[in-house]
Formats: sequence, structure tokens, C-alpha cells
Amino acid sequence: MAVTRREVLKASALSACAMAVSARPTGALVNGALPPLDYGRSFLCCTAAFNAVRFWLESRTRIVDDETNTCIDFYQCASCKSENTFGDRDLFYADNYDFLPIWGAGRWLVFRRTLGASDRYRTVNAPENMWGVPVLRLCEAPVTTVLDSWEAIRDATAAAIPIVTQTEISTPETHQRAIIECPAKTINVSLEKKMYQIDTGPLAYPDLTRRHDAVIDSLRLAFVAFNAPHFADFVVEQEAAVACDGGGTAHVYHYTKPFSLPAKNTVIALGQL
Repeated sequence: MAVTRREVLKASALSACAMAVSARPTGALVNGALPPLDYGRSFLCCTAAFNAVRFWLESRTRIVDDETNTCIDFYQCASCKSENTFGDRDLFYADNYDFLPIWGAGRWLVFRRTLGASDRYRTVNAPENMWGVPVLRLCEAPVTTVLDSWEAIRDATAAAIPIVTQTEISTPETHQRAIIECPAKTINVSLEKKMYQIDTGPLAYPDLTRRHDAVIDSLRLAFVAFNAPHFADFVVEQEAAVACDGGGTAHVYHYTKPFSLPAKNTVIALGQL
């Protein structure tokens, strides 16, 4: 179906509105803390006439530049599969791949995980080349409780209260910090050891070891795990060589080479215990 001029103008107006909305600061610090999002009700709603797609949010990464006293938020969306959108049949492409977008700093960062390594694995695009500028439909939880003990984490986990975590990492040499926030999808609780462990991803992990010309270029996909307030372990998706039967190697994408960083971990219940 052809797109009419009226639809194009309407989409342009919606994009302008979305730009104004996304330019407003969100998640202002309250008493030094970042109010967590309610991830069950937070979305990015796009405005393109050909595909006004809505993405569910899986994580938010705030990168803070202490030299300039500025920050940028990046919103990592849930992944989907490559598809024949609005087709009559055969809605998944036969040569399929995982598709995961991140929005921030006025750009779309898209990860495409194919069967083998590809030069399209990681691409950065202007909004007009994708689905336009999204409207940020962000909901902050009205009531939150910081879970600052193992007992509190145990009780909130057992009560099935939604939990969000914030992991703050920093690199003093580059004067950069990041707060990586995500819903706690998997929580392990040991009643014998009186310990917890959180394992969640994917999320947008920033490389803070150097200053990038474009901050979005610092982002990679990762999982985070921690069981204490002072450190976090990460495993980052990257190209890896795999030995093949009969000789030779294949290059694939895999979460590998785990590492540990000093961190400040905060566990937050979206509600009261």
C-alpha cells in the first residue's frame, strides 16, 4: 500500500513531538539515587507511518561524564527475530537472526546476531533511516523499597515483588561513570548460606576505559551477576572462534571472557514489603 503525503506529514509531526519528549530529562536524581523504572510498563513507541513499532524496555544505562557534568541515557529494547513484517505468510525469514535495538543520543544502535559472524552485527543509524524518533513512555514506580540486607532480598523474592537493580561502575582515569539498571529476571537465594545472587541480561554495557567520540560507540551487549554490594561480574557478547568437526573454525557471537569490576550495587523492590 502506498504511503500518502498526509501520512508522511503526520509521521513527521509525530517525530517532532517525540524529539521534544525524548529531549526532556527523565529520571532526575532524588537524594543522590536514580528512581527506577517500572519495566512492566515502560516502552519506546515509534512514529514511522510504515511501522509504528512499540518496543518493551529491558534495561537503561545512564553514562555520566564527570568532566562536563552531563549524562546520556540509553534504552535497551527486548530482542525479536528477523521477520517479514506485515506479510501475507512466512512471517519469519528463513535465514533468521536475533534483532535487538538500543535508543539513545538521537541514534538507533542495532545488534543482529546471525548464525555466523557478520559485518551487520552492530550498526548505528539515524532515526529517519529506521522507525523515526521514539516517544519515551517511561513509568517510574510510585513506591520503592531499597533492599539493603539479605533478609529483605529473600523476603521480596519469596513474595514475588518486582525487583530492579542498579549497578554503578566508574573509570576515574576517563572521568566517566555509568548506572546500569535492569529488572532482576533471575534471583538465586540460598537459605543455608544466607546469600543471594542476581544474574540478568542482556543489557547495554559501556566501555568506560576510553572516551569515545560518540558515546553510543562504547556500548556492547552483556549480562551482569553479583551477590554483594561492592562488585559485579560481566560477560560480554563478542565474536568467538569455534572449532568445527573435521577441522577448521567457525566464527560466531557468544557471551564469553567474563571479568569482574568494582561496583556499587543497589537492589530495589517496586513496592513495599
